[in-house]
Amino acid sequence: MSSFRIFDVAGSGMNAQNLRLNLVASNISNASSVSSSIDQVYKSRQPVFAAELKNAMDKNSTASGVNVLGIVENQAPPMMEYAPNHPLADATGYIYKSNVNTVEEMANMMSASRSYENNVEVLNTAKNLILQTLKMGQ
Repeated sequence: MSSFRIFDVAGSGMNAQNLRLNLVASNISNASSVSSSIDQVYKSRQPVFAAELKNAMDKNSTASGVNVLGIVENQAPPMMEYAPNHPLADATGYIYKSNVNTVEEMANMMSASRSYENNVEVLNTAKNLILQTLKMGQ
């Protein structure tokens, strides 16, 4: 494996965690949104990741990056609340609240932030090792 492949792997991990952090921010900002329709209410979104299978199966490569397969919406039902005086209440007097679990989102945020920091540390360590190798010739 090339020493520079480390930068590709850590960079793909940073991109994946950046997407994860953006989705967490979107989920938290929409956690208290309400709707008059069960179809229009905000649903929590989560990223789907996979290791780059082609690189993992290659016998010459010992490292694989992170591939973003897509973003999925949580299929949990939204919360229904009886609020007949609310301006968005439907004909039966219900409003629909987002299915975002803020405690779960905060845990995702901490995990993604730490993973991002770990990838930054991998980049810094690889850079320092390469610089030390170059200094050996002086």
